[in-house]
Amino acid sequence: MTGKKTHPSVQSPRPKTGARRNGATPRHVHKSVLPNGLLVVTEQMPHVRSAALGIWLRTGSRQENPQKGGVSHFIEHMVFKGTKHRTAEQIARVMDSVGGHLDAFTAKECVSFNTVVLDENIQLAFDVLSDLVLNPLFDSHDIARERSVVLEEIKSEQDNPDYLLHELFTGNFWKDHPLGKPIIGTKQSVASFNRNSLLDEYSQFYQPGNMVISAAGNIHHDRIMELVEHRFRSIQPPESAVTDIAPSISSHITLKNKQSLEQVHLVAGLPSCPIPHRDRYAWYILNTILGGGMSSRLFQNIREKQGLAYSVYSDLATYRDSGCLMIYVGTSSETVKKVIRSMMHELRDLKENGVTREELRRAKDQLKGSLMLGLESTGSRMSNIARQQMYFGRFFTLDEIIQGIEAVKNDDLSRIMLENFRPDSVSLTVLGRLNGLRVTRKDLVF
Repeated sequence: MTGKKTHPSVQSPRPKTGARRNGATPRHVHKSVLPNGLLVVTEQMPHVRSAALGIWLRTGSRQENPQKGGVSHFIEHMVFKGTKHRTAEQIARVMDSVGGHLDAFTAKECVSFNTVVLDENIQLAFDVLSDLVLNPLFDSHDIARERSVVLEEIKSEQDNPDYLLHELFTGNFWKDHPLGKPIIGTKQSVASFNRNSLLDEYSQFYQPGNMVISAAGNIHHDRIMELVEHRFRSIQPPESAVTDIAPSISSHITLKNKQSLEQVHLVAGLPSCPIPHRDRYAWYILNTILGGGMSSRLFQNIREKQGLAYSVYSDLATYRDSGCLMIYVGTSSETVKKVIRSMMHELRDLKENGVTREELRRAKDQLKGSLMLGLESTGSRMSNIARQQMYFGRFFTLDEIIQGIEAVKNDDLSRIMLENFRPDSVSLTVLGRLNGLRVTRKDLVF
């Protein structure tokens, strides 16, 4: 039934779709709020035959008690082990029977349970998805088995140099703060999990006021609201809200010898802006110019001109109240110092000489192209509107985002570099066969 029913929820006005601009198709996004605080956002894409659904928690590993590190990730695993209505095998079979894709992930500031199906299977998909989130069994025998699985996952990640490098870096960059702790937890914390500890965490965070339900594809907002209200309307909001403690940033130099590695892996980082900051578009452009692709300065200098690395890039790790611009390079032990000098050279050149008009134009076009291509699937659209709701409390149209990118000037880039590109703020982590390598603050001057 897809009739236009008037729901007892607070609904936002239907947005104006507007004319096509910059080749973008107008987006049809709607938002409702249930009386218990649960938010629902949808985007109708009538030209497709699929639908993506997601149930998102606005909290992730950063809200965990330090002694329970990894519990959010563990609960994400456990909901697939069985509910009050389905066994783990039945969950898998019912989605396979319609060719659907069911997935979940845990991040530092959110947890997502999501599915993509044909539009004709929306009701079945939402029934399974809501069952996972609302009715997990947390059977003690399943917990014991999954504890072994996650402990093996931790061992596997410890053998992964990319994972180990970034955990070492973030653990010292956001020292003694949950943002610096591994999402997966530690052997000690995971070994301590039992049914009571999972239920305590579940009851605290799996609450309507902490959830966003998003849907995108060949759907109708009113129909999604009918499904959501049927499953979630009776759930009561929590008595207290979760508050985040803002992190402080620690500049550090960390050298870790690991003889089993063939390469030496480096991450250098500088403080950047949080996700909602007004300078976010300037940071996106700066990151693109520095190391965001094959035409970037780092790639062209370190890989193409000097042949010092196969993999070299920069990236932004941003959160609600903090951020980091990171540069990664994998190189040989003999060329580590040369790579560090090259990284510092690029930072110094950017800060002192700025960017050319051609670079700025190319970076803007690259960002806009990535944005458009990244929003072609129903799954990416579903994630996009959910994240915007969680971080901004509103939806940005494609036109607004493009205007934000186009509004960035050279002066904006110069200002944020002057404010943030300081040698005493550089953090560095080096992992691999170090062969007596020494790095000091003098090596990080730019």
